Amino acid sequence: MLRFIGELVAAGATEVIKPACPRCHGVKALSKLLDGKRICRACFAKQAAVPCSRCGAVREPATRDTAGQPLCPNCLIRDPINLEVCVGCGRRQPVAVRLADGVRCSNCRPKETRECGICGRTAPCEISRATGQPWCERCQQRWVSCSGCATVAQARSGTWEEPLCTKCTNPDPAFWGRCPVCETTWQLSTRPCQRCVLDKKVRDLLSDSTGAIGPELAPFHKALTSAERPDIALAWLSRSKAQDLLERIARDERPVTHDVLDELPPGKVLAHLRSVLVATGALPPRDERLIALEKWITTTVQPRTDPTERRILHGYAVWHHLRRLRRRLGEEHTTRLQDLNVRCHVTAADNLLTWLAREGLTLGTCTQPDLERWMADPTISYRDETGHFVRWSVQHHHARGLTYRTVRWAGPLSTIDSEKRWADARRLLNDDTLPIADRVAGLLLILYAQKITTISQLTIDDVDIAGETVAITFGTSPVVLPMPLAVLVRELVANRRGKAKIGIPHDVPWLFLGGQPGRPLSDSQIGLRLHKIGIRPQQDRSTALFALAAEIPAAILARMLGVHIQVAVQWQKASAGDWAAYAADVSQQGRS
Repeated sequence: MLRFIGELVAAGATEVIKPACPRCHGVKALSKLLDGKRICRACFAKQAAVPCSRCGAVREPATRDTAGQPLCPNCLIRDPINLEVCVGCGRRQPVAVRLADGVRCSNCRPKETRECGICGRTAPCEISRATGQPWCERCQQRWVSCSGCATVAQARSGTWEEPLCTKCTNPDPAFWGRCPVCETTWQLSTRPCQRCVLDKKVRDLLSDSTGAIGPELAPFHKALTSAERPDIALAWLSRSKAQDLLERIARDERPVTHDVLDELPPGKVLAHLRSVLVATGALPPRDERLIALEKWITTTVQPRTDPTERRILHGYAVWHHLRRLRRRLGEEHTTRLQDLNVRCHVTAADNLLTWLAREGLTLGTCTQPDLERWMADPTISYRDETGHFVRWSVQHHHARGLTYRTVRWAGPLSTIDSEKRWADARRLLNDDTLPIADRVAGLLLILYAQKITTISQLTIDDVDIAGETVAITFGTSPVVLPMPLAVLVRELVANRRGKAKIGIPHDVPWLFLGGQPGRPLSDSQIGLRLHKIGIRPQQDRSTALFALAAEIPAAILARMLGVHIQVAVQWQKASAGDWAAYAADVSQQGRS
């Protein structure tokens, strides 16, 4: 009867209406019988859906194992007994297609080279079941911000510049299926969506013996499963080191703390995991660079066999440099340059003590001729830092009668090229092919002589946008930005995006977002990115300071750019822009 009704409708009968499914009310083929009623295939599959005994996906079982447990279609085709050797790669894989020369897996099945309907490039393509157009593998894996609804999802149609998500490709709910687990994700595939797969994988890794996730790890679980890009979170979890770390944390009965993480093998995976835990609130913030510096000092001091040398080096490193650094930091975290400065000074002291021991000397027995003999060696490094250690040793009575020359700063050593400065500024203002963050960072350095460390620590609170006026605060007084730069800064504030995709807090204040969640772009990364676009931070900042010091009084320069007043005075004298002398000249002219 159903076939007869279908033939009548196909022949043009207008008085005959095809019956709808009594469950979903959709006009579909009613191919299944349930409780005496004809229903569609999708409703029958939902009614028969049970959790798969292997992957946990709630789907209609394709078969049952020897113990009678249900298996979903994915687990059935991936069962080792059903795998076959692919003639393309030679591995035992699920069969994707059977050809005359043998079976092939999904990676080795032949694809026809066509023009992709999304990106337009000629590449091996498949026919999309959603649009009927060819699309390449790159477009199949691409996650985008949909040009129709602005949601972050996989591209399913549209163009490379204006991609569309699933719902914008075809807004008809009846056209799409649903994820068998969450029943909310629109898709054509019958497999669980990536977010549901991610949720199950995280639960398997973080759950304890009872299958529950501890309360301290609940924010971390939520951050992973709610990541904007579940494919990136899955790729990170697929790493063996990440899985091993998460399993160790889940097995440990102690609360998750920084001390517990310190017992795990160090590496980039652990550092990223720690940053995600901090960003999600599972761990309190900690100055990781300072902690690493303390460990490095310990490993540098301990190998010294002489107790006196060890005590001197420990006092110089810990009670002098680390104490000064902590007092200077306050509530802030250590920058790369501060860390490098301490390491250079401690390394210089360690090198000098090693040389003295090799010569059969100590700091107490070293004389000025011995020190000058060491200074005459052209292979030594960290000369200025060594002089600081020598003067400290004399001051604390570890050495006697030693002097080490100091070199007073007399101005910039690099070339002052004002023409290059303005050429770089014009290029950064007008070159739309460069990333917006790199353009703003380079302009702040070239025009306002800002250190890379200062640029890295800028927040959106330092930017004041009032109507058409954009001001930024480097020191104590805000600086109003000119219109071309103001437009770039406004755009950066509105569209700032970092590389971190997991555990991103909603209230991230940093103007330049970094690769770790909740952290700014490091000064070293900013320096590398500026070098790639032709900016030389040290030389270009010296040129900017030289030019500004010649035009602006030192007090105003220090207040607006955030530099120390003594530094501003020194640069003003180096640029021959001594405003005090200028005032004296004017007063003398007035008397005459």
